[in-house]
Amino acid sequence: MIKTSLRILLVEDLDTDANLIKRQIQKIVEDPVVEVTDNLEDCKTHLVNFAPDVVLSDYNLPNCTGLDVMELVKDFDSNIDFIFITGTIHDEELAANTILSGASGYILKKHMNNLAEKLEPFLKKVVVNMVARDELRERIRNNKITVNQIYDYLDKIHTDNAEQVENIKKIKAAMNKFKVDDDAE
Repeated sequence: MIKTSLRILLVEDLDTDANLIKRQIQKIVEDPVVEVTDNLEDCKTHLVNFAPDVVLSDYNLPNCTGLDVMELVKDFDSNIDFIFITGTIHDEELAANTILSGASGYILKKHMNNLAEKLEPFLKKVVVNMVARDELRERIRNNKITVNQIYDYLDKIHTDNAEQVENIKKIKAAMNKFKVDDDAE
């Protein structure tokens, strides 16, 4: 059982399939938060306001395709994992193209009875990626703190030597560039 709470956006137009998928998710994720939509406009709203960790999508939807949904998701945030859960991908070439287009994977709906078993490795990977990103954010945060402390120290140095004053200005300018580059991440 995955102990990390996952925010999952499910793009599915059939209520019965959405309910089955949610039940299967609850078998493998202790505390999932699942939002369901069936169109691009609501999907975009959920990306902004719900901030999912992973998107699960059917391939055939009433007003668009799963590839349209995936393109929207990847344009919004290329780090969000995207998994197709569909009855449509019977063709190996189409399945390969979904992966090449950026999907993390796909599961056929004919495996709905054991969806939890098929979905669990994908969701575990999502959790591992989330932890890795959290560690990276923490390192960046710690680096910013260190830079700020050095900057503060340089501000406190009192010197009468013009060359030292100029060198401190150069160090501060270089550090400001680092702080701006760091903030962009």
